[in-house]
Amino acid sequence: MRALRMYSRTLILCFLCLSVLIPIFLLSHRLKHIKTDVPHGLVEDLSIIKHRTEAQTLSAIKQEEIEGLKEPLLVVYKDDTSNPAVNFSSTKNAKFGEVRSGASDTDLLETNAIRHDTVEGGQNKPPERDLPGSRQQEESRTGRVQNDRVVQTKSRSFDEKLKEMKDQVIRGKAYLTFTPANSSSHLVKELKIRIKEVERALSQSIKDSRVSKGSLQKMKAMESTLSKASRLYPDCAAMIKKLRTMTYNAEEQVRLQRNQESFLRALGGRTIPKGLHCLSMRLTAEYFALEPEDRGLPYKHKLLDPDLLHLAVFSDNVLACAVVVNSTVSTAKEPERLVFHIVTDSLNLPAISMWLLSNPPGKATVHVESIESFQWLTTKYNATLQREGSVDPRYTSELNYLRFYLPDIFPYLNKIVLLDHDVVVKKDLTRLWSINMRGKVNGAVQTCNEGEPSFRRMDMLVNFTDPMVAKRFDANTCTWAFGVNLFDLQAWKQRNLTVLYHKYLHWGNQRPLWKTGSLPIGWVTFYKHTLALEKSWHVLGLGYDSGVREEDIDEAAVLHYDGVLKPWLDIGIEKYKPYWRKHVKYEHPYLQQCNVRD
Repeated sequence: MRALRMYSRTLILCFLCLSVLIPIFLLSHRLKHIKTDVPHGLVEDLSIIKHRTEAQTLSAIKQEEIEGLKEPLLVVYKDDTSNPAVNFSSTKNAKFGEVRSGASDTDLLETNAIRHDTVEGGQNKPPERDLPGSRQQEESRTGRVQNDRVVQTKSRSFDEKLKEMKDQVIRGKAYLTFTPANSSSHLVKELKIRIKEVERALSQSIKDSRVSKGSLQKMKAMESTLSKASRLYPDCAAMIKKLRTMTYNAEEQVRLQRNQESFLRALGGRTIPKGLHCLSMRLTAEYFALEPEDRGLPYKHKLLDPDLLHLAVFSDNVLACAVVVNSTVSTAKEPERLVFHIVTDSLNLPAISMWLLSNPPGKATVHVESIESFQWLTTKYNATLQREGSVDPRYTSELNYLRFYLPDIFPYLNKIVLLDHDVVVKKDLTRLWSINMRGKVNGAVQTCNEGEPSFRRMDMLVNFTDPMVAKRFDANTCTWAFGVNLFDLQAWKQRNLTVLYHKYLHWGNQRPLWKTGSLPIGWVTFYKHTLALEKSWHVLGLGYDSGVREEDIDEAAVLHYDGVLKPWLDIGIEKYKPYWRKHVKYEHPYLQQCNVRD
């Protein structure tokens, strides 16, 4: 029994020795094989790493050129729509080629600089003695050029990696669509895992502004999985069809998102901020707390004097009216000659009146009345509005079309300036009333200069495919803008343009002759009855274009925040808001209580 145990122990020890010695033998044999036969791919990777390290310093690059090393071919990364697959190894070579190209470009700059110093004006100059200061400046300049080249190379390489990761995700999702529904094959699971990994790596790289080693490893793994999928699904025609379908769906989603953005932006432009609503409610309550005899504004005897400077503002916004009045009065040389006619609805009449009572505009005259007081206008307008059937409050508002009834509203006046409520006056407007209208009815700034943001053609808003429109109007006629308009009311009455307006409005209700709004029907109503004003009187675009030139703003008499980005809204363009905020009394108690702040 003891001998049997001894034999079993000896046998176990022998097996243990073999289990230790055999792996050592196999490992030594493998190492010897690696030393004698190194794979070409490993040598290439080591060579690439070596050259990348050497390309970081200028001295190493020059040393390579002296030794006569051949420069690798420049490989430029480009998006190939016919083959979305991107080879990872080729991207590495492209990056290395860009580094070497950057070094060569730097040497070329230095050579051109030397040639320029040597030859100037076709005559050779004698060589100058190198000074230590000039040598240091040359070295610092060369160093800066090299640094710029390295930064540009790194930026291009980073962008290429991001494009490659996005391309891998798109290809992976395309291959997934070829698999049957509810498939649980190993390749499908692997593709899903790789797609999630690359998407995480992509987001992390964008966040860190660099591609980490882990992200590169995930890209390699994804490329390997895509190679498997390409062997499994070699049908290129089906892949192209699927990619086209995916492209179409993506474009459709982008279009829907843009439409939704436009709708929400327009909705935001038409809404009333909470602070302005609070202000209106407080002013309304304060107005009705006054005695009826205390609710009137002073200087009523000036309202019908045709020799004064009359301005009309149609608005339902308290602060907007206040800014128009304050900015006009503050820039006027003779504010006592100004007479403001503000027309609003019955809901906002108490608030606007109370604000002007508590904040009188100096010596200027202000009169506020409600559109409901014009019974004749309400009856006519409701009939045409019902036929038009628009749901946009910008176009259904009666205040928006009140401008076509100016001779009926102000029968005793000769001239009047119409200002939109989203303008700021920067210069004295007195000269407007002295302009010779030359028999025209409407004076306005033109918007027919191509290349400007305010550029519009008549065929943009008017339907010239209709024979009646094409016969009566010329599509090349210069357009103009509402916002700052000088109207000769006597010439308007002589030409009976209000009747003509109703005629065109009736035709437009029967068939689509122009887009909804007051501007296109204004173009046709005042067709050949408009005088062009100097451009400096009226600068547009502050409500939609962030690129209005500073010199135009400085020279402008009136700034117009046309568009949906109004200055009293959070979505307004911030750099233009100071011109508007300058005329708002933010220290007023009601503005403080309603949280209306600068």
